[in-house]
Amino acid sequence: MAFFSLNQELAIDLGTANTVIYQNDQIVLDEPSIVAIDNNSGKCIAIGRQAKLMHERSNPGIKTIRPLRDGVIADFNAAEMMIRGFIKHVNSKHRTLFTPNLKVVVGIPSGSTEVEIRAVRDSSEHAGGRDVYLVYEPMAAALGIGLEVLQPKGSMVVDIGGGTTEIAVISLGGLVLQDSIRTAGDVFTSDIQYYLRQQHNIKVGEITAEKIKIAVGAVIPDLDGEAPEPYVVRGPNLMTAHPVEATITHEEIAHCLDKSIAKIETSILHVLEMTPPELYSDIVENGIFLSGGGALLRGLDKRLTDKVNIQFHVAEDPLHAVARGTCMALKNTESYPFLMR
Repeated sequence: MAFFSLNQELAIDLGTANTVIYQNDQIVLDEPSIVAIDNNSGKCIAIGRQAKLMHERSNPGIKTIRPLRDGVIADFNAAEMMIRGFIKHVNSKHRTLFTPNLKVVVGIPSGSTEVEIRAVRDSSEHAGGRDVYLVYEPMAAALGIGLEVLQPKGSMVVDIGGGTTEIAVISLGGLVLQDSIRTAGDVFTSDIQYYLRQQHNIKVGEITAEKIKIAVGAVIPDLDGEAPEPYVVRGPNLMTAHPVEATITHEEIAHCLDKSIAKIETSILHVLEMTPPELYSDIVENGIFLSGGGALLRGLDKRLTDKVNIQFHVAEDPLHAVARGTCMALKNTESYPFLMR
C-alpha cells in the first residue's frame, strides 16, 4: 500500500460506444460506455462489460443506460456514475491512503455546444477530477496518429466514432475547419437492423447488429484480398414469430450502409471545398487520415479515395487513436495551446 501518491494523471477518451483510459502511456481501461441501474434504489449495479451483458436482456427492475448519445452526454447522472466507476476501477489497482489530486484530459466532439462542454467538465469534476482539460477529438486523433499538429502545414483527419463523425483540417495547433455529423457507428448499426427487418423479415437487437457489422461490415462489394465469411444470423420472423436464420454477406452490408457512407463523403467534400488553397495542397500531398471504429469498415479507404481523388490512410490501431492523442496531450498540458481548461 502506497502512503503518498498525491498526483494522478488520466487521459480519458469518453466515447459513445467505448471509454478508454490511459495512464502512464498504457491502456488501463477499455470498456463499453454503458451503465446498469437498479430501478428501485437508483444505484449503479454494473458498468462497462458487465452492464453490456445485461443490455437488452434485463428485467423491469434493472435498466441499462448508454449515458452518451451522438458523442455528447445525454444522461448527466449516469455519465457521472460511469466516470466515477471507471476511475475507481483504475484506482483499485493502486491502493492509497489519500485521495490523489486527479488531473484528467477528456476528448470531446468538435461540434460540442457550450452546454455540452460544461456537462463533460462537470461530470469529470464530480467524479473526482481536480484539474480537468478538454481536447477536441479530431485534434486528439491527429496527435494519436502522429501528425505534426503544431507545424504550419495542413493535416486532415476523419474520425468515425460511435456517435459522431468528426472531420477537421488542422494547422498550427488549431482547427482551421471542422464538421461534426451524427452519422457514425450507431447509425450503421441501426441501418443493419432496418435492412434485416425489410429484406429478411428478421428482428435483431443492437448487440447482434453490431456483431454483424464487425464480422462482415464493408462499404464496397468488391473487396481486394480475402472477403469475410458470411455471417449466419438467427432471430424471430416478424410475421410468424417462428425462429428463422439468414446468411448475411459483406455485399449486402455494403448496400445497406451506402446512404450513410454517402453522407460522410458529402461532409468531407464540403470541408475540402472550404479549405484554403495552401492547406489543400498539403492535404493532397500527405493524404487524409481515418481513425475511430468506423475506419475498420472494409474497403472504406478505397471508396473514399475513389470518390475524393485524395489518398486516404487508415491509422494504425484506429480504435485507440483518440485515446493515444489525449494521453500525449496529458503529457504536454503546459505547451499545447489547443487544450481547454
